[in-house]
Amino acid sequence: LPNEVRAEAIQSAILLLPDEHREVLHLLLTFLEKVVQNSSLNQMTANNLSVCFAPSLFYLLSGNRYTAASPRRKKTGAGSGTPDEKELSEAKASHECLAYMVEHFQTLWTISSDQMRRCNFNYMDESKPVPLASLGTEMHVQNWRGYLSESINECLREGRERPRGWVSLSSSDPSVTAFFKKVGDGHPLRLWKCVTEVEAPPMEVIQHIVNERPLWDAYLLKWRTIEQLDQDTDVFQYACGQPVTEYCVVRQWKNDLPRGACVIVEVSISHENATTLLGGVNGVVLASRYLIEPCGSGKCKLMHLSRVDMKGRTPDWYNKNYGHICQQYLSKIKKFFEHCTEGPETKV
Repeated sequence: LPNEVRAEAIQSAILLLPDEHREVLHLLLTFLEKVVQNSSLNQMTANNLSVCFAPSLFYLLSGNRYTAASPRRKKTGAGSGTPDEKELSEAKASHECLAYMVEHFQTLWTISSDQMRRCNFNYMDESKPVPLASLGTEMHVQNWRGYLSESINECLREGRERPRGWVSLSSSDPSVTAFFKKVGDGHPLRLWKCVTEVEAPPMEVIQHIVNERPLWDAYLLKWRTIEQLDQDTDVFQYACGQPVTEYCVVRQWKNDLPRGACVIVEVSISHENATTLLGGVNGVVLASRYLIEPCGSGKCKLMHLSRVDMKGRTPDWYNKNYGHICQQYLSKIKKFFEHCTEGPETKV
């Protein structure tokens, strides 16, 4: 392929992969990129790595049969075959393709919204952020302040009510419980809820979530505050994940609620100053709500409700995997506040 269309062609092929295969490819290329960064010590350049890995990763159509991308051929009869010109050409192409993917790894995983729309995913248009001035129109509230106030009330109600209609999810971290349920609004994405106990008072936890996101979000790449609307409300933009996904949200946090509770709510909006951060696709936060309640002994109960259209992934992948991502977030927050003591236990 000509150099000017090679990147877009490979990006299109990446998008056509099943979601799980794309995740594995991303992990592999992340590793290979780190190896290449140390090629002065290990002699493993992108070209050398492609010779080693391409035969295992690529399967080529040669002789009307799918074969591994190795130029070797099995012995047939008394003699042994030699690779023909077509097979050698395809093997060389596979090496060049993998070397290109390693060298341009970050660029290939930054897919624009225009390119994503051209893929014609049938669920892409079901999540569209609205301008801040239009937020809450469907709920018939007065303005965006009314919408955020109603979101806070819904979060408090969810924390008080019994978990009816929620289905539990197995977790790799037993200290964080996860649930999901379907929402009857026609959108295919589930609503997720994760709950854990944190060894810190609500005021410390809310400050950590609002102001120290890089410490608990391992997928975060870049972020900025676009506009400070008032003391406890801002318009926040961030980029994370792979492929690179960008979000623009209005978020509000309250730490003066009854019984010492704190709440954070956020939802995606469109904003005139939300210029692209890394050139990625625009994701949509349909709902993100944190409820932090004191539970004695300087600890608190942390509940997170989340429903995010990450774009570029199927609803099936989201429904199977996004709950585990939410669990990772809460596990990070919980571990940040864990009190570690060294030495033998003493009795007082």
